Amino acid sequence: MPKRGYHHGNLRQALVEAALHLIEAKGPTGFTLSEAAKQAGVTPAAVYRHFDGREDLIAEAGRQGYIMFADLMQHAYDKYQPSALAAFEATGRAYLAFARKHPGHYIAMFESGISVNRTPELAEAAARARGILERAASDLSQHIPAEKRPPASMFSAHVMAMSHGVVELYARNSPGAASPFPPEDLLESGIGIYLRGLGLIEPDR
Repeated sequence: MPKRGYHHGNLRQALVEAALHLIEAKGPTGFTLSEAAKQAGVTPAAVYRHFDGREDLIAEAGRQGYIMFADLMQHAYDKYQPSALAAFEATGRAYLAFARKHPGHYIAMFESGISVNRTPELAEAAARARGILERAASDLSQHIPAEKRPPASMFSAHVMAMSHGVVELYARNSPGAASPFPPEDLLESGIGIYLRGLGLIEPDR
């Protein structure tokens, strides 16, 4: 592919797309800026007009991912209102759907080692995504007496940790980690156990 120097129509986004492909193929630390430039069809020097280094490029991929993630979570949450339980469960399913459909973004967001506070824009996008799940958790836990009610941030963190575990172990075809059940069923049953423990849904008869 011929080098296009600085005359690329949207070089910044082309580099992000190149990085996403490389992240999926090699992991967040398995590629160089030169490789991203080559895949985008520009010279390595052109990269530095937009990014100071690989971590800045990955951070931008993560920022874009969080925006998409938040939009998907918000859509799932809104779709099942006014049922707090259905809306909460929908956000969990949206988490798995995002990880499957956008693995490069997901890795940049959660597995790259890049702090969400690296830039104000990244922090803002990440906070919006977390806020949607926290709001769903808060809505669902309103019937728990205040003295027994877990903070919404803790409630949502537990569910995110459970979701991430299912993604890592079973939803991304990890070698040697075939799931005995569909990942969606694993997450749903895990959330069910958690909610029963809080008294938010009736125990199985």
